Amino acid sequence: MVEAWPGRQRFLEVLAARGGDFAVLDAASAAARSRSPLVAALPEAETRRHVRAMIQAAIAAMVTGEIREEDLRAAERLGEDRALQGVPVAALLDGFQAGRSRIVGLIVDEGRVLGVPPDDLLEGITRLDAIATALEHRMVHAHRIAELGQARTAREVRVQALRRLLHGEPAEATPLDLARSHHCLVSNVSDPAVAQGLEAVMSATCPGLYGLVDGRLAALVAWPRGSAGMGEGPGTPGPPLLAVISPAVPPAGIPGVYGLCLRALRAAEAAGLHGVRELSELALLSAVAAQPELGSLLARSFLHDLDPDDAFHRQLADTALAYLDHGGRVEASAAALHVHPNTVKYRLRRLQELTGRRPLAGSSTAVADAAHWWWALRSWRDRR
Repeated sequence: MVEAWPGRQRFLEVLAARGGDFAVLDAASAAARSRSPLVAALPEAETRRHVRAMIQAAIAAMVTGEIREEDLRAAERLGEDRALQGVPVAALLDGFQAGRSRIVGLIVDEGRVLGVPPDDLLEGITRLDAIATALEHRMVHAHRIAELGQARTAREVRVQALRRLLHGEPAEATPLDLARSHHCLVSNVSDPAVAQGLEAVMSATCPGLYGLVDGRLAALVAWPRGSAGMGEGPGTPGPPLLAVISPAVPPAGIPGVYGLCLRALRAAEAAGLHGVRELSELALLSAVAAQPELGSLLARSFLHDLDPDDAFHRQLADTALAYLDHGGRVEASAAALHVHPNTVKYRLRRLQELTGRRPLAGSSTAVADAAHWWWALRSWRDRR
């Protein structure tokens, strides 16, 4: 039971002001990721998912005056998930404590702005810290239980082998025939429960090594037939499924292609793609995402007369992108944009008048020009 004190209501007003603030969630997530490289390797959405749950659990305990079992369960889920994702308890604690310190700092700042007396603010922070400590203890306990449970299973041996192969470390025991080439698959699935169900579906048709690596469901398979099982299943929580699969590579090439798949996955997520994508399909998108400064320079060079706040100028940019994405075919671009072909022609003409350039102008450097235009337009749109 968390006992009441005279300044409790004032402190709860501070929590109400900042507890649901996305800026607090962003700051706490960023602090956790900056302090712990292993936590930073997880998908950002995965970090935010648990940080949000822990903030809500701590606030609920302060409001109700007691730490309920359901609040402690949020801490258990964090510990269990990180154990299943291969994040050791020391790295987990580094991230947890960094996020905790950042939240305390923001609450203190807010309390001063709202004029909460220092003694009330100190008392509230002390009590909130006691709640965070209780959550931390339950989190560590759940992590150790999950870790011990995994250590006794043959599956964990396979997952550890997968992690070592993808990271370029020697794997002493693996069911894979390392004399053969294998495809590397990396997905955006980070929730252990969702990953386990999807793994069961995929491995039934395409045997291989599956497991959570750097917080994402990954695999090494001899032939990617099982990727057909990565559809958007009914009731699947989280974002639409996205997976990147590489060409078959020999064992020596696995770590390098794993890194390429990770970069391609991040670029595809940022572009709003989903489904199963071949690594080669995402080559240009990955290269563009790796050079944002160069993209900004192209945008300034090609589109300096366009105003990102002008809705018509945004229409021009979106139309030009659709035109490039559809190989310069006006009718296909119009269908994708749900407009008349004459509208596409008009917008391209206005874009040329404003910029002095036209996508796919038919010059001897048409391929390079089209790529530069596509890059400039995407950078301009994403900057907005």
